[in-house]
Amino acid sequence: MNPTRLMTTTEAIDPIFMFLFGACLLLLIGITAAMVFFVVRYHRSRAPEATSDNNGNLWLEIVWTLLPTLLVMAMFYYGWSGYLSLRNVPAGAMEVTATARMWSWSFSYPNGKTSPKLYVPVGKPVKVNLVSEDVIHGFFLPAFRVKRDVVPGMKNHAWFVASKAGSYDLFCSQYCGTKHSAMISTVEALPEAEYAAWLQEGQGGTGKPDGKKLAEEKGCLGCHSLDGAPGVGPSFKGIMGRSVLVVTKGGERTITVDDAYLKRSVLEPGADLVKGFPPIMPTIPLKEEELAALLEYLKGLK
Repeated sequence: MNPTRLMTTTEAIDPIFMFLFGACLLLLIGITAAMVFFVVRYHRSRAPEATSDNNGNLWLEIVWTLLPTLLVMAMFYYGWSGYLSLRNVPAGAMEVTATARMWSWSFSYPNGKTSPKLYVPVGKPVKVNLVSEDVIHGFFLPAFRVKRDVVPGMKNHAWFVASKAGSYDLFCSQYCGTKHSAMISTVEALPEAEYAAWLQEGQGGTGKPDGKKLAEEKGCLGCHSLDGAPGVGPSFKGIMGRSVLVVTKGGERTITVDDAYLKRSVLEPGADLVKGFPPIMPTIPLKEEELAALLEYLKGLK
């Protein structure tokens, strides 16, 4: 066995869970068995009168005080060591930033690439810096035994290692609004060579931004449907040329959706708020060419 082998978060947490579960199970069985024994052995029909006048036993008091104390201290020790394993990031870990918003995830990488799913190389430690743009969310990876709160304005992080290639669920573990249950993504663990190739895709700087991909990565499709169904925000289907009732500076007016309105809605979400929808859309930072690509995509949704 290689003494320098990296211990994963799963390997750090699972033994602790089994220890705590085993200790609790042993106590449950022992206490239940003792209760049943005493109920049967000393039932009134068997012992109608007391047969002993003992008022205490010093050694018994010491034993049932010392043993639970040692057990609780052992639980604390293993729990604390597991907590430190989750908080102490291995040296050389790859850093990714996870941005949570109602109700989607976005992941950005050191070379500036972003994606709606978290792509990681197999066998490499990954440090995920956690950022929230609105309310409290929860970064939850059941397969890697990782769950951390994502709080606005607070620095936080998590780390893990994907030991084998595959797709792993990523949930929001804190109720964050009406679409909380739809705030689901995945961790895509790729062999190192495949990950390196994926990371470089579209990074040449000469390609035109993809409007649909931007809508996915920026979380637009978490609130705006593409099929006309009502959501947290108005549907994108057939949005160009649609007549909508909006609230502008406290007053209502009817407008026709055009290029200027779409651009203003992206850059200043609260300027002309469609009536009946909550003012929860964040301001999305976009480069000029990204904004143009996104608007072109929206205008093509007939």
